Amino acid sequence: MRGNIYCIVMRKWMTYLLIFIVGFIGVSIWSFWIVIHPPQINIGASPEDYSLPYEEVSIKTKDNITLSGWLTHSQKESRKIIIILHGYPAEKSDMLSIASALYPDFSLLLLDLRHFGNSEGAYTTLGVKERGDMQVATDFVKERGYEHIGVFGFSLGGAIGIVSAAEDDRINAVASYAVYSDLRHLGWESYRVISLLKYPLVELMNLWSKMLFGTSVASLSPEQAAVKLNIPVFIIHTKQDEQIAFSHAKRLERALEQNSKAEFYFPEQGFHGELPLDFNDRLRNFFRRKLSLEK
Repeated sequence: MRGNIYCIVMRKWMTYLLIFIVGFIGVSIWSFWIVIHPPQINIGASPEDYSLPYEEVSIKTKDNITLSGWLTHSQKESRKIIIILHGYPAEKSDMLSIASALYPDFSLLLLDLRHFGNSEGAYTTLGVKERGDMQVATDFVKERGYEHIGVFGFSLGGAIGIVSAAEDDRINAVASYAVYSDLRHLGWESYRVISLLKYPLVELMNLWSKMLFGTSVASLSPEQAAVKLNIPVFIIHTKQDEQIAFSHAKRLERALEQNSKAEFYFPEQGFHGELPLDFNDRLRNFFRRKLSLEK
């Protein structure tokens, strides 16, 4: 009799466990789908609103997706260009105020990342395929005659910029604002409300990304890429950032400790996306001093 009761109880618990596991897997798939299909922020501004001359350009990626961009050519510095990458889930017009501060000292290419703004793409790959898109964008500006190439990126755009600079020696300087050091750590922080369950959840989401993209999003690690950089790097991150913790900036600082060309600016105040009052001046000054062919 006791043996029968024990078996019944065990079957119940095994059923509950199975339901939990299946449900948890379902939640991880749903969470992953939401992350790669975020509600987009469309600013709707144009370079004309900032008195910037521009040419609308299209760039075809290796997997035949068309990216939308604005090319602003400077007569003052016709050989130096900065590729500007927006954050998640915005689009290129979000970067126009920064672009206006860099022009006319530099030519500029403002690019909509795949899936965002006017670019094609059924979903964002959180940097996995975007790093290849950056190689194509670099090909594009090289073909246009630009020789000195810098990259500035905000948040996700900054992560893509740092990783791309480590993989492509045609990039001569890179700057980022409010960038994460590692997507796995960012995932743990984003899902910290579920305590220890955040670890299997993030690993499952990495698994889905590997199945869909061919590579896990965890492979996109600015921290690991930064160790390989020997070009000028400028990391800007406010200590008050509520979305990407300041600890990410400190991890990047440690990763760049052997790079004598690395610079850091860590203002005390400012939430995610809020630009410090001296941001534009510091960014412009960095590229004025560091954007060259010298490694």
